[in-house]
Amino acid sequence: MALGRGLGELLGEIETAYDMNNENTNYNLKEIEINSIEPNPYQPRKIFNEEKLIELSESIKEHGLLQPVVVMKSNEGYILISGERRLRASKLAGSERIKAVVLDIEKKKLRELALIENIQRDDLNIIEIAYSYAGLLNDFDMTHDELAKLVSKSRSSITNIVRLLTLSNYAQKMLGSSKITLGHAKVILGLEEDEQKVVVDSIIGQKLSVRETEALVKKIKSKEEKKEVITSSNQKNNIDYSNLDKVTVQLQENNLNIKRDKNYLKIRINSQEEIDRLVALLDKRD
Repeated sequence: MALGRGLGELLGEIETAYDMNNENTNYNLKEIEINSIEPNPYQPRKIFNEEKLIELSESIKEHGLLQPVVVMKSNEGYILISGERRLRASKLAGSERIKAVVLDIEKKKLRELALIENIQRDDLNIIEIAYSYAGLLNDFDMTHDELAKLVSKSRSSITNIVRLLTLSNYAQKMLGSSKITLGHAKVILGLEEDEQKVVVDSIIGQKLSVRETEALVKKIKSKEEKKEVITSSNQKNNIDYSNLDKVTVQLQENNLNIKRDKNYLKIRINSQEEIDRLVALLDKRD
């Protein structure tokens, strides 16, 4: 797979960049203007813990930035590859310049690097991971097997995580903010959007366990099945038999032995003449 070629080497360079000292000249380490750095457009992390960012900014004020961020050159300045928490915290600390390692990479690898660097260093929430997986699968035409090898996960794990994106936006938000667990989320897959909200609110409000949630979902699905049976029955009961009654009367007026029993027509044939009469009547109606 062409996309993944050289990725391990690039990640190795990032690892080395984190550990190197200022005298190391094998890497392009420099201080750059903090406002010249654009965020990685493929950064999968959408939520940053404000309290932890403030703690990190206080540490940067006191001790300076111990690990550089990693960037690549762009037409306007630089694009961040990794270290968004450090970049944000440095801005909070009032820094105007920041230590950065400048790597020469293809722009198309930014999404890969952002996803894998975050997975390896600081856990994304499960919904952020799901969107990142979906982005790699769709944008780079990857298979689930190829992505599984790239991020060192099982194929079933990739498939199950991507499936979470079929949840309603509300359920995704509650899962992403840890209001419900992955176990809860798996149980409500397949429910309608309004049903998911009812179940999610019940989980949060009543502190339902996964087993209790399974029981609630089973009850909801049971009601849906009963509703379908009633609807089907009503549809049968709503059939208009009036025209069928008219046909029955017409045939009886032509001396044919016919009866209607519920949704059946029963014709008793006693002679060839009755058959010919019935066929003639049907041809006439056509």
